[in-house]
Amino acid sequence: MNSLLAFLRLLHARRKLITAMAARELRTQYVASSLGLLWTLIHPVVMITVFWFVFSVGFKTQPLNDVPFVVWLTAGLAPWYIFSDIVSGSTGIIIAHAHLVKKTLFSSQLLPLVKILSSLATHGIFLAVLLVLLLFQQLPVSLYYLQALYYLFCLLTLSLGIAWGLAALNVFVRDVAQLVAVALQIGFWVTPIFWDIKMMSPNIQRLLKLNPAYYIVQGYRESFITFQPFWSHPLHTVYFWTVTAAALICGAYIFRKLKPQFPDVL
Repeated sequence: MNSLLAFLRLLHARRKLITAMAARELRTQYVASSLGLLWTLIHPVVMITVFWFVFSVGFKTQPLNDVPFVVWLTAGLAPWYIFSDIVSGSTGIIIAHAHLVKKTLFSSQLLPLVKILSSLATHGIFLAVLLVLLLFQQLPVSLYYLQALYYLFCLLTLSLGIAWGLAALNVFVRDVAQLVAVALQIGFWVTPIFWDIKMMSPNIQRLLKLNPAYYIVQGYRESFITFQPFWSHPLHTVYFWTVTAAALICGAYIFRKLKPQFPDVL
């Protein structure tokens, strides 16, 4: 509890620094491009269009529960895209900011938060595209949209715990970044983003639901499409927060233990 309070105080004291670093990281991604920050819109739109064409036109995927496939797909892609971006980007963030980490007064545990904040810009674009699709398809508008903020909080909390652990480990074992890339590719296909989990047998469904990303992806769809409250599946909610708490505690522990050795290795 004391560690959590100390971190929250540090977060509050360094909030301007975190915001400034996140804005700079976002700008540097497109510093040499003519379209600049417009790429944050182009990337999601192109991704959604390509997947929609492949699955709707190519494979002739039918609407799921009378919901157009492109809407169902975008609602699942939105949380996965930011989760993947945070985890993959945070893995090498300590190495990328080695010049800051070597300074004794710099709090390196804030670096994953910088990545999280910068990733929220692209996520906002994804959600804007989703809302446009919902209106274009004349689907119902509901206050359940606001429930997505809860699932976003779930996503960011889980991502932070994973990011702390992976960022620290990658300083000492550079293969971690490659393993993360492979794990995210596998996770992308085993998480029901393009396909409905109900097509699997009950035993396989129970196994797939152990993936904490399923809780978030399904939650986004329940917020924007089916309008189900998150308390309608309490056992799964308890399971998700148990896994997330474990990831957060383990990630913070690994980072704290390895942090004193960062300057020597970098």
